[in-house]
Amino acid sequence: MDLSNVSAPVFGRSLSGFGVNLLVRDVPRHVAFLAQVFEMQVHRSSRDYAILGYQGHLVQLHADHTYHSNPLPSLLPEAGPRGAGAEFRLFGTDPDRAADLAAQAGGSVLHPATDKPHGLREAFILDPDGYVWVPSLPLPD
Repeated sequence: MDLSNVSAPVFGRSLSGFGVNLLVRDVPRHVAFLAQVFEMQVHRSSRDYAILGYQGHLVQLHADHTYHSNPLPSLLPEAGPRGAGAEFRLFGTDPDRAADLAAQAGGSVLHPATDKPHGLREAFILDPDGYVWVPSLPLPD
C-alpha cells in the first residue's frame, strides 16, 4: 500500500493489531522531531495529519483541530505536557544519540541515557507536546 497516497477509508480498513495515534498542536513540527531524533520514516505529512513508520509499526499524528467532534480534546491541557503516565518505547534506537538530538529538535531530555538493571540503556525524552519517548538498546551480556 502506498501510504503517501492511500485514501482515509482504505487506510482505516487496513489497520489491525495495535496502533498509536497522538493529538498534537503542530503536526509538521512533531513530524520533524520524530524523524530527526528517532529516525522515523515519514510516509505522509500535512498540516492536519501524518503517518510515520518505526521498524514496521505505524504512528499517526492528528492536529488538535481535526478532532472537532471527538471528546478527547476536552481532556487535553491547553498548555504543558500531554503524555503524563504513558511511555512510547523505541527498542533498537540509540538513546545517547537521541538525547543529543532532542534539544536541537525542540524536545528535552527528562532523564539522560543510563544503563538500567533490566538490561537496557535508555533515555527519557519529552517531545514538543510533552509525550515521553524512551529510546533504548540492549546492554552487552
